[in-house]
Amino acid sequence: MQLFPNNDDELPLSKFESMLKTNNVYFFDSAEFEEIILHYMNVGKLSLAKKALELGLKQHPGSIELKLVDVELLLYEDKLDKAEVLLKELERIEPLNDQVFLHKASLLSKRDLHKDAIDALHTALLYTDDEVDVLSLIGMEYLYLEDYDTARLNFAKCLEVEYDDYSSLYNVIYCYDMLGQHEEAIVYLTDYIDKDPYCEIAWHQLGRQYFITENYTEALKAFDYSILIDEHFIGAYLEKAKTLEELGKYEEAIANYQITIELEDGSSFSYLRIGKCYEKLNNDKTALKFYNKTVKEDPLLDKGWLALTNLYLKNKNFQKALYFINKAIQIDGENPVYWSKYAEINLKLELFEEASRGFQKCIELQDYTLEIFTALIDVLHFLGEYDDAMSVLTRAKEFYDDFAEIEFRLAGMYFLTNKEKKGLKALERALNIEFTYYAVFKELYPELLKRQDVQRILKKFSSK
Repeated sequence: MQLFPNNDDELPLSKFESMLKTNNVYFFDSAEFEEIILHYMNVGKLSLAKKALELGLKQHPGSIELKLVDVELLLYEDKLDKAEVLLKELERIEPLNDQVFLHKASLLSKRDLHKDAIDALHTALLYTDDEVDVLSLIGMEYLYLEDYDTARLNFAKCLEVEYDDYSSLYNVIYCYDMLGQHEEAIVYLTDYIDKDPYCEIAWHQLGRQYFITENYTEALKAFDYSILIDEHFIGAYLEKAKTLEELGKYEEAIANYQITIELEDGSSFSYLRIGKCYEKLNNDKTALKFYNKTVKEDPLLDKGWLALTNLYLKNKNFQKALYFINKAIQIDGENPVYWSKYAEINLKLELFEEASRGFQKCIELQDYTLEIFTALIDVLHFLGEYDDAMSVLTRAKEFYDDFAEIEFRLAGMYFLTNKEKKGLKALERALNIEFTYYAVFKELYPELLKRQDVQRILKKFSSK
């Protein structure tokens, strides 16, 4: 083994890579090996990390720090059993080492043993110099358990130790959000701001809470304070613009969205919202311009294609609307909203087979709204596909057993499939549920009104 030529300016990483190129073996202290290994792990070069670890353990076989890095590498690769064996050895040798218990907690968390992981972290807390980091990890474990209240308390403890730990501040507010405790979040943030009035993040989060509780006036004030503290805070401008939209101040909202575009050199979300504002101002021409900018900026933003769809649909340009909804479906084919829109447009174009396909896709994607069922039944009826219509009606009955909309259609389908007795019973049930809905039956099945048995039932109910 030879020592690397004496050069204090050489970084450990460059020395190590020089060693690999020359096939010479140089000496590094254990801290340098640790730095090299963690660097390669961070950049995803695991083979080099393992090489550095192997050499490091040869030069420093008793190094606890390198063995802990070995555990970290094993955990990174999900080699949990090997990591556990090594951790047990390290815990025996160094029972007061906080890093041993931190890694043990990580191992237990990966096995979904979150309560055990919390116990390990509490042990680490007894020996650590970095209390905030451990408290934050405890909070994260409680998040995994969906115990948001206890998680919140731990993140709040982080802020008691380090008041400018903004990651923990975000997590505290996230817990309040998950608990639906927005008023409590407002109280917490107000107290935080009293102690640190120049924290733009706290003002921003306070504005969000006011927005959620529909107190838009206070939300605007909070966002304005956030912007006064940091005039480049894009999030504050975005939230302010959204608030102005809610207040119907669309031109002011547009101005704030424009600022975000200038700050981040274009934003598909801002282009989309500006388009929405112009549409609400009945300026469809400019709205179209910004919707086109939206999809140009981000062709995979399906909401941009949906906005174009709706604009053309509103203006009765059904061919273009169909073109754009197909674009949205190509991006997210599992969204029932898009398939419903697809079916609606095809109905307008009198492409009934495609409309039927769209409504059927909605049901496959678990959109069981009454409107979807009735629309599909009516299209299948129009196409003369009575058996398919009956199948859909049977499915609809599972969700809407006593709904006139379903019963009248069921009666009609029974008659059309030569099941007169069932048709009469279904008609009576429908009339009992809601007699006034008979007008829809009349519109859908006018030929059935000529039947004497149908006329008798209608006469009986109309005389009541």
